[in-house]
Amino acid sequence: MLERIHLAILLEVEKQGSLTAAAEVLHVTQSALSHSMKRLEQQLGTALWLREGRSLRLTQAGQYLHAVAQRLLPQLDLAEARLRQFAQGERGTLRIGMECHPCYQWLLKIVSGYLAQWPLVDVDVKQKFQFGGIGALFGFEIDLLVTPDPLHKPGLFFEPVFDYEQVLVVHKDHPWANQEAVSPQQLTEETLITYPVPVERLDIYNLFLLPAKVTPRRHKTIETTDIMLQMVASGRGVTALPKWLVTDYAPHLQLRTLRLGASGIQKQIYLGTREAERDIDYLQSFIAMARNAKSYTA
Repeated sequence: MLERIHLAILLEVEKQGSLTAAAEVLHVTQSALSHSMKRLEQQLGTALWLREGRSLRLTQAGQYLHAVAQRLLPQLDLAEARLRQFAQGERGTLRIGMECHPCYQWLLKIVSGYLAQWPLVDVDVKQKFQFGGIGALFGFEIDLLVTPDPLHKPGLFFEPVFDYEQVLVVHKDHPWANQEAVSPQQLTEETLITYPVPVERLDIYNLFLLPAKVTPRRHKTIETTDIMLQMVASGRGVTALPKWLVTDYAPHLQLRTLRLGASGIQKQIYLGTREAERDIDYLQSFIAMARNAKSYTA
């Protein structure tokens, strides 16, 4: 009764806003599309859309089936792609989602060796999932998620691959440059530079500033690590980053790193996968290489 084309039609009509536009995307006639869905509604005994003027609105049954389509179609697409790869003697594509902005530099150091070891596996990095990768992992849009903040849910597995310390970064002539650590209160007169991430996902806020009930004088966001550190080196503000990342830049930018509080902020980077795919050999190989790459983060 329910076929894949029905799910595809539901997704496209909702996405495109009309039967005509959906029919064009799916390369079928509008009459064929309408007939197919009308017949399905008759078989189901319930309407999937309500017509409001020239637009269509999903019914409760339509909304449910639309949610099913969002979950199932990416899985079917992935299954077909994998089967084609097996049939053609290929190993596949490892799609990596980034939920750790500065980890891109670390990833580059692993990928070159990985590609050499697995010549029949391609690597694709999905940066659009930098700050929302759990849904992409559940939705089969990525195969591996790099994150410092795992959400342990049924069906997912997260493995820690290295430890790091989150530190405050200042320029060499900053008044705090010779301190070993800073207190939250000191940042009340500073410009804090961060990635464009919601405050609730920033460690320096969650683990350092907010518990002390203080905020920086100004909060400025910058997308790229290089520009962020150049701004700090020019005395335009301070930032919080993994110590291993700053070490790569510190010699030529003359930066200084300070502990955030007396004990510092200790973190871990995790690689997340779907439980059912943990045994894929080229995926496990990447995780093993990431775990053994701790020297990159020393």
